[in-house]
Amino acid sequence: MKKAMIFIDANNWYHNIKHWFKPSDIDITKVAELISKEKKLDIKEIRWYVSMPNIEDNELIYKRQRSFLGHLQKQGVKIITRKLQKLSNKELKKKRQELLESWDLCSVCKKIVEPSLLDIKDSNQKEKGIDVWIAIDMVKEAIRNNLDCCILISGDADFVPAFALIKDAEKEVLSAFIPRGYSNELRQKFDYFIFEREDLAKCLKEYKKEQE
Repeated sequence: MKKAMIFIDANNWYHNIKHWFKPSDIDITKVAELISKEKKLDIKEIRWYVSMPNIEDNELIYKRQRSFLGHLQKQGVKIITRKLQKLSNKELKKKRQELLESWDLCSVCKKIVEPSLLDIKDSNQKEKGIDVWIAIDMVKEAIRNNLDCCILISGDADFVPAFALIKDAEKEVLSAFIPRGYSNELRQKFDYFIFEREDLAKCLKEYKKEQE
């Protein structure tokens, strides 16, 4: 059985899945089991990438987020967080340049990161870096032969270049998402798996199933 790793864009997942279910009611390990069963893959690791709010902005939301992430960690999910901040264009560009220089990137990874990371639009932005972080990690794990198949839970077309590089490294790629917010480009170019509402209903946490 081919070994695989799951990379989850938590912000993208949350904002789309909330139209069907309360996101925290979904057991992400059951979602991983669903993919594993359908695609006959051995899931070695699940990574959850998320931007964290500042405790100064809303202490209650911050504590709820920490509690939720703690629960995921107990399930064996690896958590990767980025601090959520609002920066001016000048501050943002400087911060991103410093971040880029701090990473010891190979020439392959740098091709993914540099153009998008330093592209600053003429407006204040939320500094997350989540997409870039996921793209780098996926490519790194593929190049290091730590996986046979890279699974992305996100419908964002921004990951198309990273997927292309992983395919060039002769590894398989698979995106998995709900129909809402799922990029046509991502589905047209690479293998994909669509979660239907009834699929995710089977992935609800046990106490939620008992209530229904």
